[in-house]
Amino acid sequence: MGNAVSDIPELLNLNADRSIVRIPMEQDVPFTDRVRDLVDTAEYQRLHHITQLGLAARVYPGATHTRFEHALGVFHNALKYLWQLARDPRFCDVVDRHTGEVLIVAALLHDLGHWPFCHPIEDMSLPDLPPHEAFAAEFLAKDRGLAKVLDEQWGIDPSEVLDVLVKRTDSAPMRLVRSILSGPIDIDKMDYLERDSLHAGVPYGRNFDKNRLIQSLVVNEAGDGLAITVKGKTAAELMVFARYVMFSEVYWHHAVRSATCMFARGFYELHQQLDLVSLFQSTESETIEVLRQSARGTLCESLMEGVFGPRRVLHKRVVEYSMYQVPELYFQLARRPYEFLVRCGTQLARLISTETDLDVGPVDIVIDAPPPHREVEFKVDIYYPKEDVYRPLKEVSPIVNAMSGTEFDHYVKRVRVFANPKISQALTEMPEFPDFLRRAAESSSREA
Repeated sequence: MGNAVSDIPELLNLNADRSIVRIPMEQDVPFTDRVRDLVDTAEYQRLHHITQLGLAARVYPGATHTRFEHALGVFHNALKYLWQLARDPRFCDVVDRHTGEVLIVAALLHDLGHWPFCHPIEDMSLPDLPPHEAFAAEFLAKDRGLAKVLDEQWGIDPSEVLDVLVKRTDSAPMRLVRSILSGPIDIDKMDYLERDSLHAGVPYGRNFDKNRLIQSLVVNEAGDGLAITVKGKTAAELMVFARYVMFSEVYWHHAVRSATCMFARGFYELHQQLDLVSLFQSTESETIEVLRQSARGTLCESLMEGVFGPRRVLHKRVVEYSMYQVPELYFQLARRPYEFLVRCGTQLARLISTETDLDVGPVDIVIDAPPPHREVEFKVDIYYPKEDVYRPLKEVSPIVNAMSGTEFDHYVKRVRVFANPKISQALTEMPEFPDFLRRAAESSSREA
């Protein structure tokens, strides 16, 4: 075989009636022997035991799909993207067969470093905690079975895969490859929006034309990222909207965020006594058992049992603020370090206990707020072949302009206060509660 992207065996088998694995929805993922060898390793099989949406299953019962299934979908998307881009001479000028194979492997392994409940833990930005992409190096070490398969079956060094997952070198080909895996119209987003929508039992993430979007892929003007032709403009707009609605209705659904906040508050109290390196290589069920055992007899036992125990008991929403409704309180709490939210919640409980007849414990109130980092902005260019010009999608689409920048986080991520069901109704009916919250935030800021 030659050195062109189109010569990659997995691409040659993309539409062939050969070995496949079927995943929802009626998706036939082609398998070659060397793909199967990667998937059969212990490191990859571990993803069978880590759910894609974690705590969302406490609200959406069907959302128990795994990182294993999602990674297969992302791998399948990588093949489709490469099939389309192999027709673009500018892409083939900078991406050869080996680089394309590195992308395929990186797509299959992109969630390798994920540990159970990874995203709520990462959002806390605890000291000395590596991002999950960097943690993938643990599973790609030279003495692991995965590294052996990469060397013997693919001729790929693990460092090449890690360079796609976490930027280590800088070149136009690598920027282009990374944009396919992690960018505005990447293969990861393309899969999780549809898959999460399917398993959550909601239609919102599936209302965009994947095939049209893929068929419109081209290389951007600089040659270091993706663009789409004008034929894919409507599909891109619908993808932006699908992402917006999935965040609003699923990922940041108030009950999902209640479970997430309870988990985060409990984990914050427990994490210093845990062996995190060992814990992060465990399955989800093992992690839950460790957390429940560690919480026994501590102030956060009620939190962990409420989320993971035999009877679900989630904190109830007391107040909710967006940037547009109550900007003062929103900005006092949004994008602050997690330690600040802990101090503020503790101070709020103390103020209410002191100045009212309610008995509020230290973890009876938890505060949810948008984390310091923002979601990736939807920056992609539209190519007009007749004019031979590229224009930013935001400039030619009022829909994308309104939803793709900083406004996205402001609209879908609210500041919320949740409380133990025993006291939530009383707090909701308390007219002075917003003032207590403001005072707690001001006091916590002075302590910072």
